[in-house]
Amino acid sequence: MEEDNRQGDIRDAEQDFLTDISRFNGEDQEQDFLNSISPPAPTEDIQINVGERVKQVREERDLTLQDISQRTGLDVVFLEQIENGNVAPPLGTVIKLAKALDLKMGYFISGEEDMPFTIVRKHDRKVVSRYSSKKGKYYGYGYESLAPHKKDRHMEPFLVSLEPSKADEERSAHDGQEFIYVLEGAMEVKLGEEVYVLEGGDSIYYDSTVPHLVKNHGSDVTRILAVLYSEG
Repeated sequence: MEEDNRQGDIRDAEQDFLTDISRFNGEDQEQDFLNSISPPAPTEDIQINVGERVKQVREERDLTLQDISQRTGLDVVFLEQIENGNVAPPLGTVIKLAKALDLKMGYFISGEEDMPFTIVRKHDRKVVSRYSSKKGKYYGYGYESLAPHKKDRHMEPFLVSLEPSKADEERSAHDGQEFIYVLEGAMEVKLGEEVYVLEGGDSIYYDSTVPHLVKNHGSDVTRILAVLYSEG
């Protein structure tokens, strides 16, 4: 008797499912139903506007762009482009801005740092500065913070995507150290007067005070794990 009841319940459940399916009149409705029971993965990156946060903090502290320029050595026009979302700032620039505003760079990447630890699930990572917020122009890189909201942290781990780019960017220098491990593809590192090409499985550790530039080498996307360390 118990077995018959269980089989009856299964048949009823199957009939309810088929009844629900039969109500759809087109592919769109059927897809909506399938999405409701198994939501699709996001197809677009979640953007974070670093420039907006920089501008907000600067204005809260009653500082001008000229003040920030004097503290960082960055051109006023360049700073204005960052704040307006027309330029996506490299990590080295974000570090300089954070120091100038007496904040950790993580604030501009993930907001308030108020947790004793942080866990980032693979589907929850947020891409930073892959596109400019206004023009949608591609800038050759995108980075995803792996430690948002962790308070009092000295390390900033990122997953970075380096797109093929022929842009001749300037080297940057700032306080701290950097460790990079190449996950896939090939990466070109300009360190002082030296140039190195690293491939999947290679790594490099250097003082960030040495003028440096990290960029894609080749025609395929390069993925790296980068860890920035600062004592401030």
